[in-house]
Amino acid sequence: MEQGKLFLAFFRVGLLGYGGGPASIPLVHKEVVEKYKWMDAEEFTDILAIGNTLPGPIATKMAGYIGYRVAGVLGMINAIIATVVPTIGLLILLLTSLASFSDQAWVQGMTKAVVPVVGVMMAVLTWDFFEKAKAGLGWLKSGVLFLLSFVSIGLIDVHPGIIIVTLLLIALYGPVRGMEGGER
Repeated sequence: MEQGKLFLAFFRVGLLGYGGGPASIPLVHKEVVEKYKWMDAEEFTDILAIGNTLPGPIATKMAGYIGYRVAGVLGMINAIIATVVPTIGLLILLLTSLASFSDQAWVQGMTKAVVPVVGVMMAVLTWDFFEKAKAGLGWLKSGVLFLLSFVSIGLIDVHPGIIIVTLLLIALYGPVRGMEGGER
């Protein structure tokens, strides 16, 4: 039963995740956290953060980990196949048919119309992450980290993985308030 749910959840993500891996993250969140409740939002955020520090497409990494966590090695294989197969099928279908209709207005409108929807999905997920950060760190620390991340990633063009690894190292080795004698 879990294998069927895993396949359907990640098949929908693979089928509807227009805009690349980051655009599919809100869909993965919807399926994994809200619909099937395989994990809570905090754990999902942790997986996303660590997944972003590793090389490779985020959607398949998350599918592999979540599939493994839910149903072992078979679940991992199932979730990865369900994520990748729709994309490959759609790519073959769309590229072969769009090439012959690329000058049609409906084709150009279709590709442009998807962008705002993906933007809203990512904004909703971003706000959800900010709310969770605020609950854990408070407004001031969350706001400072948000601002520093925005400047580093958005303006200076630092790779997000560098920011995440830096924050993980600070969390692991940085000073911990309230602890005496260097205990963590």
